[in-house]
Formats: sequence, C-alpha cells, structure tokens
Amino acid sequence: MNPSPTFKMLPLAAVIAGLLSPQAIAEQEADKNADVEKITVTGNYTVSEVIDTATGLGLTLRETPQSVTVITKDRIRDQNLNTVLDTVLNATGLSAQQYDNVRNSFQARGFEITNYQIDGVPLSWSLAGDAGETMADVSLYERVEFVRGATGLLTGAGDPSASINLVRKHADSTNLTGYLDVAVGRWDTKRVTADVANKLNASGSVRGRLVAKVVDGDSYWDNYQDRKQVLYGVVDTDLSADTLLRLGASYQHSDPKGATWGALPAFFADGTPTHWSRSKTTATGWNRWETTNKNYFANLNHSFGNGWQLVANYNRMEYTSKTKLLYVSGLLDQNTGTGLGAQRYRSEGESNQDSFDLQFKGDYSLFSRQHEFVLGGLYSSQDATADTFDPIGGDMSGGYDSVPVPNFYEWGSLAEPQWQSQGVRAQDLQTRQKGLFAATRLSVTDSFKLIAGGRVSSWKRSGISYGTVTDFGDDGEFIPYAGALYDLTKQHRLYASYTEIFNPQNYKDASGQYLDPVTGKSYELGLKSTFLNDRLHTSLALFKTDQDNLATLDPTFEGNAQQSSAYYGAKGTESKGFEVEVVGQPVEGWNLSAGYSQFHAEDASGARVATTSPRKQLKLFTTYRFVDALPALTVGGGVNWQSESYSQGTDLRLEQGAYALVNLMARYELADNLSLQLNVDNLFDKTYYNYMTASTPAYSFYRYGKPRDVTLGVSYHF
Repeated sequence: MNPSPTFKMLPLAAVIAGLLSPQAIAEQEADKNADVEKITVTGNYTVSEVIDTATGLGLTLRETPQSVTVITKDRIRDQNLNTVLDTVLNATGLSAQQYDNVRNSFQARGFEITNYQIDGVPLSWSLAGDAGETMADVSLYERVEFVRGATGLLTGAGDPSASINLVRKHADSTNLTGYLDVAVGRWDTKRVTADVANKLNASGSVRGRLVAKVVDGDSYWDNYQDRKQVLYGVVDTDLSADTLLRLGASYQHSDPKGATWGALPAFFADGTPTHWSRSKTTATGWNRWETTNKNYFANLNHSFGNGWQLVANYNRMEYTSKTKLLYVSGLLDQNTGTGLGAQRYRSEGESNQDSFDLQFKGDYSLFSRQHEFVLGGLYSSQDATADTFDPIGGDMSGGYDSVPVPNFYEWGSLAEPQWQSQGVRAQDLQTRQKGLFAATRLSVTDSFKLIAGGRVSSWKRSGISYGTVTDFGDDGEFIPYAGALYDLTKQHRLYASYTEIFNPQNYKDASGQYLDPVTGKSYELGLKSTFLNDRLHTSLALFKTDQDNLATLDPTFEGNAQQSSAYYGAKGTESKGFEVEVVGQPVEGWNLSAGYSQFHAEDASGARVATTSPRKQLKLFTTYRFVDALPALTVGGGVNWQSESYSQGTDLRLEQGAYALVNLMARYELADNLSLQLNVDNLFDKTYYNYMTASTPAYSFYRYGKPRDVTLGVSYHF
C-alpha cells in the first residue's frame, strides 16, 4: 500500500530544484545585501491572525466568544514539541489518555474530544484513531488552535468538549527562507527536520514550500524503536490580484518496532497492586503498528471587489495501518508470573475520506453600521475497511487467538505465529456527513456585538464492524449558536455564548427505533483583556456543559425476537468549572504562557464521571532572552501540574496522585542564523501514569509516562 520512494520523491525533487535554484539563491543574497539591518523577534506565544475554528467569521481571539488556546510555532520550537499529543498536553484545560504507542484520546471539560479541523475545515480521523493521527508530527503546521466548549456550528457531530484545528504552513515567502534542524536525544533518538520556501517564478506569483522530517530512535520501553518519515509540499499561486490557489500534499509514515496494544497489568490475581519498572512492556520484538497518512488538498480563495470572498476547499485523506500485536490480560500469579494470556492479532486497515467545503463571507451595511456574515456548506464521505488474519492453528477467529504467557517475569519468549495468507473482512463502514451553516455578527453599537447562527447537519454510518451490523445516524439536526460581546473599556471585553452539538448513537428503544442523538450544550461567560499596549492577553471563562439523551439500559424491557435489550434517553453528564489564561510578552524578551483550569462533572445520579481526567490543571511555560546583557542567550522553563485522578472498578480502584512535570530549555545563538538548543523534560524524573483503567484484576491496566528526557539540537535558519 505504501508508495515507492521514487514515486514520492521525483515531484518533490522538482520543487526543491526550483526553491534552491542558483538564480533564486543569487536573488536572496541580493535581498540580504539590500537589507543590512535586521530586527529578529524570538518567541511569540500570541497570534494576531483571525481564526475560523469557532464561527467561520474570521474573528480574532478577543472577538471569539469562547475559550481559545493557540500553540504557536515559536512555542512549538521552544518546548521541542513534536506531535499533536505534545501540543494537547501543553494546552490549557486539555488532558490525554495514552492507550498505547499509537492511540490516544483527548479530553476537555470532562468530555472526549472528537472534532478535528485542518485549516478550519472539519475532517474525520480513522476509526478509533488507529492510524496514528494523535501522534502525527506538527512540523508541517504553523500553529495548533484549541477552541473549548461545543463547536457544532462548524464541526457538526461530536461531544461538547473542544475542537482542534491544525493550521498548515503556507508558501507565503517570495524570498529563499527556511531552516535545518538536527537533534539528538536520550535513548539514541535522532531527528532531522528541513523547511524551505521560495518563489518559483520571477514575479513571485507562484511560491513553494517543502517540509521534510526523519525520526529514528529507541525508547524507555523495552523492545520499542521509533521510525517516522514526514513529507509536506505546498504551492501557492496568485491567479490574479484577488484569487489565490493553493495545492499541496502531505505524507506521514510511522513504522515502530515493538509497539504495544494495551498496557501493563495493574493488579495480581489476589487484588494486590503491581509495581513494574517503567521499561516493562507487553510487546515483543515482532510486534508492529505501521501507519501511513496521506493528505491531498486544494484551496481556492477569491476576493470580490465589494469586500466579500469565496473560499472553496477539497481534502482527500488516506489512512492505512498494518498491525501485528499482542494484548495481554488475565489473572497474574504474584509468585510464579503465570496466569496471563496473550491475544495475537494481525490486521490491515484502510480509511479514505473526501471532503468538500464552501464558504461565502463578507461585510454588509444595515442601519448605518457594518456587520459580518458567513454562509457555508460541507460534504464529507469516509469509507473504512479492515481485514484480519487468523494465526494458523489458533483456537479463536477474527484475527486473534489466545495463548498462555509462560512467565510474565521473563517476558519476550512468545514467537510470532504463522498467519493465514488470506484475510477476512472484519470491518466495512461508510460514514457520510453533510452540513449547511450560516452566522452573522451584528454591530449593535461600537461596544456591543451580537453573533447568531445555526447549522443544519446530517451524519450517518452504515456497514459491518466485527460481526455487528451498523446502520444509524440522524438527518436535519439543527444546531444553534449565539454569542454576545461587550467592551467594558478598550482593554476589557465581556462575552457570553451558547453553543450546541449532537452525537448519533447506535442504540434502540423498546419499539426497535434508534434513539435520538446525544445532545451537548455549552454555556460560557468570560472576560478577555489586554494590557501593556496589547502585549499581554488574559482570559477568564466560567462554563457549564451538558450532555443529554444519553443511552441508558431500560430495566422494564423483557426482550423479543428482534432484540434482547432496549435503551432510553436519559439526562446525562453535567460539567461546570472555570479557566484562566495569561499569554504574551510582559517585557521585551520575556514570553509567557500560563493557564489554570478546573471542572466538576457528574451524571444525573450525582456520581462523578470522567474520573481519569484531572479536575485541576496548571500549565506554565516561559522564556527569557537577555536582550541587553547577553542577547544571544534565551533560557526558559515550565511546569505542568495536575490534581489526582482515578479509575474505579467493581472492587478495585487505581489512583494517580497529584504530580508536576518540570521542563527546562536554553538556546544560544552561536553565530548569525546558527543556534544550539537544549531541552530537558520531566527534570526531576517523576514516575506517573499516563493511562489507567480499573475493572477486574484480569482487566485493569496502567501505562507509565515518559521519564526524564534530554534533547540537544542545532538549528540553522536562512
């Protein structure tokens, strides 16, 4: 399924030749000579660009009536962030459960995040994220935006948690510019990243950009080795002064050795807790979880002479995964190390998605005032298949069997079985999504703005998934959006918003009809302020989030020939809390990003839910450049603290106490455009869980987070 290297590299080689042609280099040198004095700004954790993640109206952060966190390219560089997971772990109010080496789930305000966008366009990831999307590299993105709360106006179906928007790097430079990074780290980790951009014709109306990255290294886990290649290319063409066409593609391939499926046993058979070393693994050397992600996209942006613009987007997402895995579970004897079984599993999966997005937006005059309006539509089609391969001689079917583990204390002796050459189609699903939305911002007065909008959305899924016939979804769901902003002063803006979202569910009531979708509602009241001539931004948000019509087992249903159980929609989870964020540059050379979040979530009976998500989090990172004394030196550090969390089983409880991870960095400019950077993560080598689940002794697991890590990199910018 993977393209040959020759096929992938030939077109890119042509782009590189254009970017690095002698004429282009000569022109760049001339530009350097003409601009002798340069002002370089190092570090910037705020953005001035407008965002479309929440409303589609192209509003600034202060104009958006929801909580927004942006991880900028400068912060990505300073903290040495490499994956989408890394940005989530450093974003205010977000947390993650890291199931294994490929799959991660993200949470906000007590709900799972299921909404993702690229350049503001909603896109679905592979089912369960098993194609490695949460571990996707961020070297091809300019920034990552997080809008907390329900975002149904643009994203349609999902939970009322947050939306993640990945903003691609664009080819916007008419001069040769870019960088080359070479980094080495603990566990023999090596990373090489290149990013180059330039004009591709004399006038600069055609511009190109290319990003490439290679990762190779081991891990603190036994048997695990990481292998990753990233390639991204984009060409921006000014068809006219008013029309921009952007064409591009990205390719990410990961082929880790010794990948895990699941985690470590948390309890022995008698219920006493286990205590493994952080290097302990449930994977062997033959385990694989190879994933490939290819994205082809086209964007057209046309500005009309009257201030209106038309934006059209097409995205083609292709995910493939190939696995050979083990899932270890059972009743582990503390003395002998026996009692566990290993499910051996092999699969090949593929998910293809085509998305079309169209937006028409601009200004209009009403009652002698200017207002904004956007009208948009989306159609998305995703087809996902998976084939499983049974072990020859195995005692089960469906791509896995179960074999005893002789002694888990002496792990690693399980040999790879011989697999059937012919796979069995285990999953064949089709997902279709349509949406039409409109929103307007009314300038009632100079100080008072109202935002109102709505979306009519449809979402359906059908097919077969591991023996279960699937056919559910909803048509014509209306999702309202309302917001208000009032300027108390020029520096302080008060806002309120109400948003919704829906999530189709595959449960039937006593009459055999599918339940209506779960509905999510988010209420938010906040204050956004600026200080020090707009160099420091603060935000305070109070929120309440509801999830209703949750499928609940109907105890009065006695069963019939068509179905054995029935469900009814009940009031679900309520979450409420607050978030505080401070971002900016208080004084020259000092960059700061600090956020504190807290929530309380319970179901209709008053029981706590989402207990594996920490209720309280503090995320702080700051850098300082010695502008006057030693301008070549930048030092920084931060701390990510979270309160206790737990998973409660029938008779067992797995707990993670409150902990803090301290990170440090230092960068020194060795010469013009050449710098050396050191990053130390988890400075005090804290031992903690990044995933835990408790059920019974046979099915309770945890996973350790990364120990102290040190990375040293050299970067050349031109």
